[in-house]
Amino acid sequence: MTAIRNILFVMCDQLRWDHMTCAGHPYLRTANMDALARRGVRFTQAYVQSGICGPSRMSAYTGRYVSSHGATHNRVPLSIGEVTLGWHLRESGRTLALAGKTHVIPDARGMRRLDLDGHNELAVLLREGWFEVVDRHDGHHSEPHNAYAAWLRARGYDSPDPWTDYVIAVDTPDGPRSGWKMRNVRHPARVREEHSETAYTTDQAIAFMDGQADNPWVLHLSYVKPHWPYVAPAPYHAMYGPEDCLPVRRHEAERGPDAHPVLREWLNEEVARSFQQDEAIATVRPAYQGLIQQLDDHLGRVWAAMERLGRWHDTLVVFTADHGDYLGDHWLGEKELFHDCVQRVPFLLYDPSPEADATRGTADDRFVEMIDVVPTILDALALDPSRHVVEGRSLLPLTRGIAPSWRDAVFSELDWTFRGARRRLGLPTGHHHAWMVRTARWKYIHWGGGLRPQLFDLASDPDEFFDRGADPSLEPVRVDMRARLLRWFEGLKRRTTITLEEAEFRTDAHKRAGVFYGEW
Repeated sequence: MTAIRNILFVMCDQLRWDHMTCAGHPYLRTANMDALARRGVRFTQAYVQSGICGPSRMSAYTGRYVSSHGATHNRVPLSIGEVTLGWHLRESGRTLALAGKTHVIPDARGMRRLDLDGHNELAVLLREGWFEVVDRHDGHHSEPHNAYAAWLRARGYDSPDPWTDYVIAVDTPDGPRSGWKMRNVRHPARVREEHSETAYTTDQAIAFMDGQADNPWVLHLSYVKPHWPYVAPAPYHAMYGPEDCLPVRRHEAERGPDAHPVLREWLNEEVARSFQQDEAIATVRPAYQGLIQQLDDHLGRVWAAMERLGRWHDTLVVFTADHGDYLGDHWLGEKELFHDCVQRVPFLLYDPSPEADATRGTADDRFVEMIDVVPTILDALALDPSRHVVEGRSLLPLTRGIAPSWRDAVFSELDWTFRGARRRLGLPTGHHHAWMVRTARWKYIHWGGGLRPQLFDLASDPDEFFDRGADPSLEPVRVDMRARLLRWFEGLKRRTTITLEEAEFRTDAHKRAGVFYGEW
């Protein structure tokens, strides 16, 4: 039996690991993130399985690496055959509620193949990745027919598309302007703070918790911020200035003549060229921090609701992000590549069990991966760990002071088929992938298609400025890291339709089944 009855799984979008006070940011005031860290454990070395929203989230929702679940990029559907957290919970009679973003794309072809493209309950659950939607708002493009848009119109935002015209638009002395133009994010959003995406999503989550009475629940509270468009409502748009931001980490060597060909083409992407301007960095970074400050303030509302409802004693809380943001580091913008400012994320875990009392307020430097979310939740609720499917590991032994043998490397993947960089390198549409293995000292990146690898010595070059992927003296290191990558790849769980116990029962069982081949 376990004392944990409820799960609150909080995910931010594009929140860097180093943008919390408890992680050492000298200017941000993330009092509520810090309060959660004091209640639980802050895992300082947490990494995503892809530096892109969609595949990273699918790894968080399945507990499986990207090469296993196959949803390799945004807009690539998760196969109808993949098992998600919502299904694991449903098998035990529970449901997985959603307030916010998921990036789940329906496997339309798979649903048609199984005649599940109607509007019955099963079809709806499959389209949502087995989430039961309290409210869904992905916040990347116009969604004029969703609940948030209707809610805004009811509050006086008179527009067919209030998200575009108010939420991500700004008021300037010269009139309204689009927040898609990053130069405008120094101005406040046209929407009132209490009607912003962060406030609205928080309202939905608190209403859901209020409505559960004493019923056990699992809620994914998934914020769309501080993801672009980097538009913050007043007063958050002006809370920080350029002098309150971390220094940009970049080096001329990164764009020199020996730059890796993929990095060289990424530097030519429009978003990278924009963030190579000091003015863009000085404009966007303060707005980004304002969005984080707003997030933190609304997390305070969630924590207060849990206190009011008496839920701190029986609710496991996971707080993380789906990836980070370059913000001009390495001469880049956005995300996707393998630098730590993208791959490394905040990860706070509050375990209410008395067994976790000794680790409260501690920082744990062991490697954590996004695939650990599902097995941690299943472990907390004493459910079937589904070892034949799930590739992550429960983190509860770490919160409870148990010292199991632990991983010494983390892995991430990139499908870069969809980037203009691929075309500029003259590569046809097809399968273009890269894989990263990171240990405490080394980061090795294998690029498919005959491109040379990358290698970074994190001991002497923690900022990842100097690519040693072509250094002859480090060939033994590259051979070892490539072998690590192969061993990891060999261990992925491809046979998911039978359990390990069923596999054991079927081993060498042909005579028991009445089959006697090979006898003399």
